[in-house]
Amino acid sequence: MVFDNRRRSAGPARPEEVERPVASRGERAVCPAAAVPSSPGPAGNGRAHVHIAALVDSPEQLLATAAAFVDEGLRVGDLVVLACPADTVDSVRSALGERAGPVEADHRIALAGTRPPDAFTLHDTLLERAARSRSGRLRVLGQVVFGGDEVAWREGERYESAANAVLARSPLTAMCLYDRSVLPPAIIASARATHPLVHDSRGLRTNPGFQEPIAYVRRLPVPREPVEARPPVFDLRAASSLPALRHALRDVLAAHVPDEEQFGDLYLGVSEVAANAFRHGRRPVSARVWADGTRLVCTVTDAGRVFDDPLAGFVPARGRDLSRGGMGLWLARKLFDSVDLLPGDEGFTVRLSTALRAAPADTVRAMPRRMP
Repeated sequence: MVFDNRRRSAGPARPEEVERPVASRGERAVCPAAAVPSSPGPAGNGRAHVHIAALVDSPEQLLATAAAFVDEGLRVGDLVVLACPADTVDSVRSALGERAGPVEADHRIALAGTRPPDAFTLHDTLLERAARSRSGRLRVLGQVVFGGDEVAWREGERYESAANAVLARSPLTAMCLYDRSVLPPAIIASARATHPLVHDSRGLRTNPGFQEPIAYVRRLPVPREPVEARPPVFDLRAASSLPALRHALRDVLAAHVPDEEQFGDLYLGVSEVAANAFRHGRRPVSARVWADGTRLVCTVTDAGRVFDDPLAGFVPARGRDLSRGGMGLWLARKLFDSVDLLPGDEGFTVRLSTALRAAPADTVRAMPRRMP
């Protein structure tokens, strides 16, 4: 997918395998070229998520692989969606000619201008539509474009891994294009860790380097951001109550978040995390904030050590009916660039990180911000 700036399961099912000799690390080929079975066979009763990393070596090979994958989806009657940059979308459409008519494009699936919870909600919407297609399946082609900073790329890796759990039982065939001629080796390595299947010049086969999502996400390093080298602008130990902590966080965010709309979003996010700490954790509850005008990092720590699910918050904890609650971490992931769940010696910490937007030039801050 594109990274510019998910419910536990036993793991995704594999397509039904037809063996063919491969002379490398014990891998097994399951089908040639980019022809991917639309229905993954009895392992998923036609419902399982098929998640493929396509490793290509040139723009020409990328286009050939993409066009074959899309053409196969059209042939079997999938709902086909491209999550690629505009030039790739145009090239694929041109290669397919008139057959490309039903193909749709939505870059948000690949985290372009959105965050993982919203991308997963978009998957749900598309899957509902795909259920009315001839095959009953959704087919997504995404293209990885290395961009942004270390924090943004790490969020993309986490999204790719979490998708294997969040979408495990969905009738979805997804191929993510990784061009080795432009992407660094570390990114290719992450593709092998986050996709159960790999496709290259030797065909499609099971991926022995795949790592289960919970274990993989738990091991991802948390980059220390430059702003954290400074003393925190806010450091409250053992907050007396949830309202007291919320009011203190409101004041510090009001002082350090220039954009009015973003202030409201970030306050909602940290307020929900603070509420979780008091309701589900153990006292004392503490909070820290670092800010420098361009980045903001906030940590909320309670003394509990029981909660340890690094995939929490990619979807609402109690499902689509938001009236049932369970939205705290989900909202935080929607409103911050990055959310880390960190068990440690001091207890359980939720770490929130985001870029700060500049205030509009015509903004007048004559009155102090008021939040409940």
